[in-house]
Amino acid sequence: MDLLHEHLARARASGAVFARTVATPPWGLRLGGSIQLAVHAVVRGRGWLWFADDSESPMELSPGDVTLVRGGPDHYIGHEPGADCLEPEEFRAHHGRDGRPDDPQATVFLCGAYRFSGDIGRGLLDALPQVLPLSAAFGDPLRDVIGLLSHELASPEPGQPTVLDRLLDILLVLAIRTSFRQSPTAPRWYRASADPRLNAALQAIHEDAGHPWSVPELAQISGLSRAAFARTFRDALDQTPMQYLTDWRMTLARDYLRNGELGLANIADVIGYGSPYAFAAAFRRHHGEPPGAWRQRELTRTGSPVPGDRIHLR
Repeated sequence: MDLLHEHLARARASGAVFARTVATPPWGLRLGGSIQLAVHAVVRGRGWLWFADDSESPMELSPGDVTLVRGGPDHYIGHEPGADCLEPEEFRAHHGRDGRPDDPQATVFLCGAYRFSGDIGRGLLDALPQVLPLSAAFGDPLRDVIGLLSHELASPEPGQPTVLDRLLDILLVLAIRTSFRQSPTAPRWYRASADPRLNAALQAIHEDAGHPWSVPELAQISGLSRAAFARTFRDALDQTPMQYLTDWRMTLARDYLRNGELGLANIADVIGYGSPYAFAAAFRRHHGEPPGAWRQRELTRTGSPVPGDRIHLR
């Protein structure tokens, strides 16, 4: 099991490409902070990205660059910093007849959006900076994917939504992988999974959270003594193996409770508790309230969202 793949799958990451734009100056696009993760890439020309709250200096976008922007403050893309910006629908209507892609004055850029579900998705987003610029050099797979996206969006073809979804998925994974590889604040589980002494044990925990894992069993999987495994695990993840296992089980439990796919007895079985009563007791110790009360409060707070809904911004 690949831990990054599993986190993305459990977060039910779903994306939509909502613009391939050819825009000639003056132009500007406003994107709301409610978009959990925006993906921007310039194919040709130049653009600038800035924030409503001036939390970051204006950032120039060049061909081959990919920029991820987490939700929060609104952000803007324009031909120059501070340009007048339109809402997406107004922007498309206003610039729908702009120049050809080979117009030397035009900027060709792509925008995409991603949505994540539950605590696992929130954890992935929280591990990213507010804005993440990535430069794709020649030969970098990121640049190849941007080119494929742009080519696919140039004209409608059969099966295009499927192609776009897959390419955006690839773009997201490559960008997150690059970010986590470079960032000192990458999730501890990601850094620890690169340690061959810990990777097998982490994979085992994530692959079967319901198994009655013990430190000796996990140490054996890792090929270490019990003491060496426990010490290495704590040094890498800042908690004991059993604390990590419990935290992961509770993370899964919250997402199962939130999406309503499983009853308490099924959740207890899936995450490794012998009965609903044992699960409820563990959940209460961890969260200060029983799982049923937590679920009701959470659904009331969020308005009972449907997990994994697509963003229809095309």
